[in-house]
Amino acid sequence: MTGTETPGALDGIRVIDLTRVLAGPFCAMMLGDMGADVVKIEQPGRGDDTRAWGPPFVGEESAYFLGANRNKRGMTLNLKEESARLVLAELLRDADVVIDNFKLGTMARFGFDDAWYEENAPHIVRASILGYGSTGPRAGLPGYDFLLQAESGLMSITGEADGDPMKLGVAIVDLCTGMYALSSILAGLQARHSTGKGQYVEVSLYDTGISLLANVAANYLASGKEAGRYGNGHPNIVPYNAYPTRDGMIALSVGNDGQFQTFCNAVGQDAWADDVRFTRNRDRVENRDACDAMISELLKTDDTAAWLDKLQSAGVSCAPINTVAQALTAEHTIARKLVTKATHSVEGEIDLPGIPFQLMGTPATVRRAPPTLGEHTEEVLREIGKSADDIARLRKSGAI
Repeated sequence: MTGTETPGALDGIRVIDLTRVLAGPFCAMMLGDMGADVVKIEQPGRGDDTRAWGPPFVGEESAYFLGANRNKRGMTLNLKEESARLVLAELLRDADVVIDNFKLGTMARFGFDDAWYEENAPHIVRASILGYGSTGPRAGLPGYDFLLQAESGLMSITGEADGDPMKLGVAIVDLCTGMYALSSILAGLQARHSTGKGQYVEVSLYDTGISLLANVAANYLASGKEAGRYGNGHPNIVPYNAYPTRDGMIALSVGNDGQFQTFCNAVGQDAWADDVRFTRNRDRVENRDACDAMISELLKTDDTAAWLDKLQSAGVSCAPINTVAQALTAEHTIARKLVTKATHSVEGEIDLPGIPFQLMGTPATVRRAPPTLGEHTEEVLREIGKSADDIARLRKSGAI
């Protein structure tokens, strides 16, 4: 942080990020966005798996890695080496948070079990991101976003009604697990103010996947009726769908009966609101096919832009169905700084996804581009008192 920047909300918090791929790095990145000093530790010579996940690449850096690792310093430690584990122990004694997504029990096998933390770092909030959690018949198994989208039921409710189950276009279970981990870590840091101690925090991809069923889970628990797929439709609201126009498609969201009346007025079909099949939302849900069909036929009579103008002017909730390129270059995206830039140590100025939250008193900022592999190893080692000779010995032993 430069002297002119307002300190972030987590200024002074040190995070040791032992994670790789997406859920953990995404969590640690957001802690960094909030002002924490995040040290990302990777395997020497290899690094985070996502460094190789491309194309596309920016120079030698994969876009995937760049998208989840801003605001971190990078160092390498080979934790199979005792000297590296001793360095990690020094880092943990002075840290506030440590995050790992190793297999269950790996940290304990490295020597960092409950007893070690109680004796050496009782203040630390330690978060583990697991596949299936530490209890239950599948405890300890590795987890992968695609498999958890399948196993949790999310894929069964995604896709066309007469089509195959379908995953979401992004790793939604990984991303939301990262957000759950972030929330839990912040709660642990807050609790430390009253307890004086850190705590163990656990999240899992399985738990996240089940929780993301949300209202669909509540529907099943209330009715016992298996959930179905509705394509772009909604199980409990009609009309709420993507409808064809003369030159494309439009997304329409009508959340209550008053909004349906407004929609009918806007499209010149007042009689629809008086039709007993469509008067109430529950009626429209029961007559979903008929309601969707009459809206589709109407909207196909004009272009997308004309409908958007007419509906939005009347206060009807609707939107164009943008491509990724259109979304990232949209005027509102730019105004909200959802695309930003950072200066990479090798590649120079690069474009990155922006920060999706704003803290007005303690602003979240992009202060660092994602690090190259081991970029800050010596810097971090010097901070814990290692001499040039010490660093040379660690390098010779393969610890860094």
